[in-house]
Amino acid sequence: MNTNDSLEVKNNRAKKMMLWFGMISMSMTFAGLTSAYVVSSSRSDWIQQIELPFAFTLSTLLIIFSSGSFYGALKMIQSQKIKAAQGLLMLTLAIAIGFIYFQFQGFAAIIDQGYYFTGPESSITTSYLYVLVLLHLLHLTAGIVIVLNVFFKTLKGKYLDGNTLGFELAVTFWHFLDLLWVYLFLFVSFYG
Repeated sequence: MNTNDSLEVKNNRAKKMMLWFGMISMSMTFAGLTSAYVVSSSRSDWIQQIELPFAFTLSTLLIIFSSGSFYGALKMIQSQKIKAAQGLLMLTLAIAIGFIYFQFQGFAAIIDQGYYFTGPESSITTSYLYVLVLLHLLHLTAGIVIVLNVFFKTLKGKYLDGNTLGFELAVTFWHFLDLLWVYLFLFVSFYG
């Protein structure tokens, strides 16, 4: 790092680095959980035949579309098309709510199949699935708060001066959450 860099440049680097540290630590958490999933799958009480309900596929498609809408909002902000960016941010939020809706629909379908997450009818398999999905939903909730924050900053004209770093970091985090879900979905769908 150049010691002659301005304070703003140093601040921006620090913000980017903190985001990357956070995403790496979240990745390590989920890597540990999926590793534990693999190790636990050798247990005699492990359920091999759980098929994820179609609602999880729909939620996966939605979260992929949300990355596109959020990225589009960034492009609109960079072009100073504030109203278009706000519309795309609202679309991103609506899609995120749809994602959450289908996640819960997926859980309801799993329960309807007779697989419970707690209690005497539960299994280690469904408990892992529950932990993976709910932990991701917790992170997604943080992502929704970030999208709302970015939206309100657009209302206040925060990004009119061309300083879009906060918006760019928000989009990066959102893409990370999307990739994380796609990884979890594919992992649970095809492992076993």
